[in-house]
Amino acid sequence: MSAQRIGSGAPWEDVVGYSRVVVHGDNAWVSGTTATVDGAVVHPGDAAEQTRVALTGVRRALEEAGFALGDVVRTRMYVTDIGRWEEVGRVHGEFFGGVRPATAMVQVAALIDPAMLVEVEADAVRGAA
Repeated sequence: MSAQRIGSGAPWEDVVGYSRVVVHGDNAWVSGTTATVDGAVVHPGDAAEQTRVALTGVRRALEEAGFALGDVVRTRMYVTDIGRWEEVGRVHGEFFGGVRPATAMVQVAALIDPAMLVEVEADAVRGAA
């Protein structure tokens, strides 16, 4: 069985050499997802809204691959200011409060664009809910 690689069409996927989501059997891995829409970072300075946009992108990628948020077993949140953990965490809870995947929130020195405050990855197992 080979892996299915699904792209979002973003121009940097070819430059960096990655897929938005990779599926192998009943497993899916969603690449780091930010609050980038049509090549521009949205909601500069607003960690909660950036998290909401990123998690909406994660959900969209999972659905395109035939998965749902309920299948998510692990998320990773990279934030540029851990002092804003609660803003980010509350939005994560809006999406995953009933799912309760394993998770981590880690402060990083920077993301690719200085306007980015949050990046989220997710791993899913079909039927995990």
